Amino acid sequence: MFECEKLLEIIDSLKEEFLLHWINISNIESPTYYKEGLDKVSEYIIEYSKKQNWNIEVLYLEKAGNCVCITMNYDSVEKPITISGHIDTVHPLGAFGKLPVKTEGDLIYGPGVTDCKGGVIAGLMAMKALKEINYVNRPIQLILQTDEELSSIPSNRKTIDFMIEKSKNSICFLNLESSRIGSNSAVLWRRGIAKYRFDIKGKSIHASKCNEGASAIAEAAYKIIELEKMKDINGLTCNCGIIKGGSTVNTVPDECNFYAEVRYETNSEKATADQKIREIAEKTFIKGTTCTVTNESFRYAMEKNERNFKLLEKMNEIYKANGLPELIARQSLGGSDAADMTVAGIPCVDSIGTDGDFIHTTNEYGIISSLPKAAKRIASVLYLIK
Repeated sequence: MFECEKLLEIIDSLKEEFLLHWINISNIESPTYYKEGLDKVSEYIIEYSKKQNWNIEVLYLEKAGNCVCITMNYDSVEKPITISGHIDTVHPLGAFGKLPVKTEGDLIYGPGVTDCKGGVIAGLMAMKALKEINYVNRPIQLILQTDEELSSIPSNRKTIDFMIEKSKNSICFLNLESSRIGSNSAVLWRRGIAKYRFDIKGKSIHASKCNEGASAIAEAAYKIIELEKMKDINGLTCNCGIIKGGSTVNTVPDECNFYAEVRYETNSEKATADQKIREIAEKTFIKGTTCTVTNESFRYAMEKNERNFKLLEKMNEIYKANGLPELIARQSLGGSDAADMTVAGIPCVDSIGTDGDFIHTTNEYGIISSLPKAAKRIASVLYLIK
């Protein structure tokens, strides 16, 4: 008999109940800057957790959604385990219609169903299953993050500080980002991300005398071409995704701004990126123009490290002993809060949530049958890891 057999059976019995929770929180639209929606999602999960007699701690925030830590076995003196997922989405209000969520067969469609509300529900499902078998060994913490999609800019990284403070003594941190369909994998390293804003000033004049002006747009174009040369998939990459400038077609533009996003493999490369950005900002291509650049946000890289690989080894030992698929370590080119936890020295494995695809689009979907699978991955580790 597998040590987790009863636990896994309970998870199967909870599938319909937690599918409904998945639908309900996904029907509450919660883009990152929509505090009202974010707090409604949190309140839904808080109300459920209160019925389980779990402890609730709330970081109240003015602009961002309130960050929440839910703990079962709060009075245990053992070191906790922390699981976490974000409840903010990228989709504008109304992008999915009047009632956002729909289900078709084994698929659930809606804003954030996979990134990352499915993972949050899988974590909650795992905790409920542990409660059903009277698990009391150590505290289990579920943190609801509310501004992950915008690199925690709305809270000025207060959500990250809260997460680190709550997780600092944890034996491990499991991030509930979406899994890759059918891959049986987990993310152990990620790229870092820095976003820069370039503001360019020029000299405006009627287009008939364009040789006497200084085009801010032309200066931006030269700088963008230089930035876009950073395309080392194993080092620095750059994408310039937004540009604004000019007033009328027959006027030399005296203002232009654009954004550049740089991704890096290691945190030491962030300094290299800053230097390259400064050099391009300071170099003048069009006489009479000036430029200022601002580093508006950054994410640490989640670098390869022994702690995380050892954690995955322990998880795979548990999976193998209980008839669950082992997970292969992989990289993600995107960012997540797992990088901050790794930098803080907490053993961390990322992307063990539900399966799905087309995240950040109006075709985003989750695979319903992956919900109990994810909950089993999470619950077995919470139950048995030492």
